[in-house]
Amino acid sequence: MNQSAPPPSSHIRRPASVERLAFVSSDTEEARKALEDLTARYGNVAPGDADAIVALGGDGLMLQTLHAHMNSGIPIYGMNRGSVGFLMNEYRDNDLKERLSKADVTTIRPLEMTATTEDGREHKALAINEVSLLRQTSQAARLRISVDGRVRLEELICDGIIVATPAGSTAYNLSAHGPILPITAQLLALTPISAFRPRRWRGALLPNWARVDIEILDAVKRPVSASADHTEIRRVTHVAVRESAEAEGVIMFDSDHGWDERILTEMFRY
Repeated sequence: MNQSAPPPSSHIRRPASVERLAFVSSDTEEARKALEDLTARYGNVAPGDADAIVALGGDGLMLQTLHAHMNSGIPIYGMNRGSVGFLMNEYRDNDLKERLSKADVTTIRPLEMTATTEDGREHKALAINEVSLLRQTSQAARLRISVDGRVRLEELICDGIIVATPAGSTAYNLSAHGPILPITAQLLALTPISAFRPRRWRGALLPNWARVDIEILDAVKRPVSASADHTEIRRVTHVAVRESAEAEGVIMFDSDHGWDERILTEMFRY
């Protein structure tokens, strides 16, 4: 049994150094202004030479930055210049290096999606938040769900299904009424989207080392697309999802409002 995630006790640490900073921003006026101000104040080195990368924007930019610097070991610290900003810290232009030196540094492992299309080709992509399958037409999808090689659901008629990490459990997964997972939980959330049959099936919690195989039944008549974060593959016939054994990203949060606190807040929000 492959348990690739680190134990919770080693999940959070402190940065070794935060002297050299790289700044990246989204294309909004607010984010570009923050980039200009912070660069003038702290300098701006190339991301590969940085002790930390500061992403200025929203959750979309944070995901893009994490993907771009996967396996680099460089921690990413986001400051919200977007809308929702669940993955971001509060924007302040003062005392940035002091905040970074006290920040919690968390290692996360993405999901690895292998999607097979109608022409038999395999497409691989990583997902920090979730892998989602969605119907492409007005007709509901028909899916067969297997976990670790054993069929667990012969047929699920639905709009789609989500496999979410703890990091992504408060995103699309939560909107589909899936469970919120603590960031240190060694679990994956398997959540249906608008399940029609079986109507009462609400999904499952799986160990993070489980492999989920989703077979698309009647794929020609009822086409389905698969997405790993922002990477979409259309007209898939089979999708395999498991936690990556090799890839990892590093994210930073202010110690007084870390990821665990954010997730607990979401659990009690109504």
